[in-house]
Amino acid sequence: MKRATHILTVLAVIPVVVEASTAEAQSMSMPDTEKPKFTADGELIPFSPDVYREWIWVGEPLTPNELNPPEANFPEFHDVYINPTAWREWKKSGTFPEGTVMIKELTSVGTTNAPSGNGYFQGEFTGLEHAVKDSKRFSAEAKGWGYFSFGHKYPLKKQAREKDFSTCAQCHVANAQSDMVFTQYYPVLRAAKGK
Repeated sequence: MKRATHILTVLAVIPVVVEASTAEAQSMSMPDTEKPKFTADGELIPFSPDVYREWIWVGEPLTPNELNPPEANFPEFHDVYINPTAWREWKKSGTFPEGTVMIKELTSVGTTNAPSGNGYFQGEFTGLEHAVKDSKRFSAEAKGWGYFSFGHKYPLKKQAREKDFSTCAQCHVANAQSDMVFTQYYPVLRAAKGK
């Protein structure tokens, strides 16, 4: 009788363990608000500013024309955001998980002087780009990342096809410090990197 009672006690505990494991697995998956959405023919639909401006801001590179005569390749400010689930994994393990989304919101250089002094100050929004890590969708040559531009002038495109390897991914393969991300230029990412 004791043995039967013991078995029943063990069986009563098993569903609790399974439920905890299921909840843990669900908490580690990407919420729908962070999942990229593609059209039937594989074009990416951009995330809304109302969504990504709530994500983690990691930095704002600028390569102005004045420092890159006659004209810079990327003369605007690039505000860069990462989705929160990827951010948490980066802090924990130092890796960018499948489903990482990084967004560049482009802004023109506005005035070069302000009450604080001379410098480069943001003007108007000019464009939007996305990088998505999805090894099942994107090539091994690009290390499972896809790059998309919705334009450098408003109004932006409502969807975009993946850019050719030579346009973005090739430079990231050759120069990015951490898994296709230029972490060498983002102290927020470097400071948070997990072991």
